[in-house]
Amino acid sequence: MASSTFPWLTLSIFVPIVAGLLVLVLGRDDKPGFTRVLALVGSIAGFLVTLPLYMGFNAQTAAMQFEEKASWIESLSVNYHLGIDGISLWFVLLTAFITIIVVLAGWQVITKRVAQYMAAFLILSGLMVGVFAALDGLLFYIFFEATLIPMYLIIGVWGGPNRVYAAFKFFLYTLLGSLLTLIAFIYLWNASGGSFDIQTWHKLPLAFEPQVLIFLALFAAFAVKVPMWPVHTWLPDAHVEAPTGGSVVLAAIMLKLGAYGFLRFSLPIAPDASHSLAGLMIALSLIAVIYIGLVAIIQEDMKKLVAYSSVAHMGFVTLGFFLFNTAGLEGAIVQMVSHGFVSGAMFLCIGVLYDRMHTRRIADYGGVVNVMPRFVTFFVLFSLANSGLPATSGFVGEFTVIMGAVEYNFWIGLLTATALILGAAYSLWMLKRVAFGDIQNEEVRSMPDLSSREFFILSVMALLVLYMGIHPKPFTDVMHVSVEALLQHVSISKL
Repeated sequence: MASSTFPWLTLSIFVPIVAGLLVLVLGRDDKPGFTRVLALVGSIAGFLVTLPLYMGFNAQTAAMQFEEKASWIESLSVNYHLGIDGISLWFVLLTAFITIIVVLAGWQVITKRVAQYMAAFLILSGLMVGVFAALDGLLFYIFFEATLIPMYLIIGVWGGPNRVYAAFKFFLYTLLGSLLTLIAFIYLWNASGGSFDIQTWHKLPLAFEPQVLIFLALFAAFAVKVPMWPVHTWLPDAHVEAPTGGSVVLAAIMLKLGAYGFLRFSLPIAPDASHSLAGLMIALSLIAVIYIGLVAIIQEDMKKLVAYSSVAHMGFVTLGFFLFNTAGLEGAIVQMVSHGFVSGAMFLCIGVLYDRMHTRRIADYGGVVNVMPRFVTFFVLFSLANSGLPATSGFVGEFTVIMGAVEYNFWIGLLTATALILGAAYSLWMLKRVAFGDIQNEEVRSMPDLSSREFFILSVMALLVLYMGIHPKPFTDVMHVSVEALLQHVSISKL
């Protein structure tokens, strides 16, 4: 089935986009119930069409599977070319799954422009799947840039008081970096004799200087998207102002677009530059892991704290990429998937509190466990997963990256491991101040515990966090052959 001619990838991209357009056309503010159901059906359909990709996937080969190719702009040799391997499969499934969670999370909270809100997430879902599935450089670039538009609207229309500032900052940061990437793509198109085929670019012989320039041009876009230190400053603003659903998608999927770009472009196209600049990438990643971890500890806003923790966790990911060993790379990809579950769940928990009190300041809470015991049970689990507790998904990726770092250099491994201490410090200190102790604020006393909808959403996330932590083998088996093939490719010099 892996070589199936049925266009599963096209459906994975366009079912949510078409569903989003239908919600826009048919949804009405005077019938929000119908609009929400339509959006939920669309998001579930979008997830169901990705399942055959997993069920029919052959984990024994590193070749692209479910390939689709059709000529698009003949004069420029641009093709509508899709395919997935063991690295991209999980992100397609994760994107479609998180979209269902986001639709459910905004079910009662969003009361204005419900149709536009739901449609923005459905269309964004399809565009993000397109990024993970594209095998044509220009097609990738179009999907990569198009994801900015729905997210810009989500932050700018449904966000907090400073939403316009945060939306502009998010848009400008990510757009400026991407323009350099387009120049790199045009250079590669020229150097390959007029081809936008990504796999052709992988095999392209390049001298050292062009490799370095291409690496730096791609770095401009992907580092901002991850975001790596020091180009991370847009993320806390975007998270704080975004509605809960926006924060969940931003953390769970959009940050992964940049990390995925490193795997699909930077490493295989410029292997020599990747090796020579690995020291710089490891240094920047360690700064993100340690310095941003310290920054997270002093935050007074819960969303800002989790936003900074996202930067620190993504530092693990970029660190793992540039260790050039199996443990580092596999651990980084597992960490990307796990971070999707854990950070998404953390933002959902903060959303639950915000919906009741309309404040995100840690100091405004205290003693929440006395009135919301069911909620605090989940909040404890996700906070522990965020700090890398064994048997949660947060541990698997981080521990494997640390193993890879020790294999690369003991001292780098030791520095990396400090992140687990910092992660525990900021996660558990926030948990202690928000959930435990005596009730400090009379408004907390009247907060109702989880509704059945909220309980269902957090239960699903909790099961995934625990399943991935206890039994990570299904996740690593799918990616193992593709990871080995990538490492083999990067180890061969193009000079």
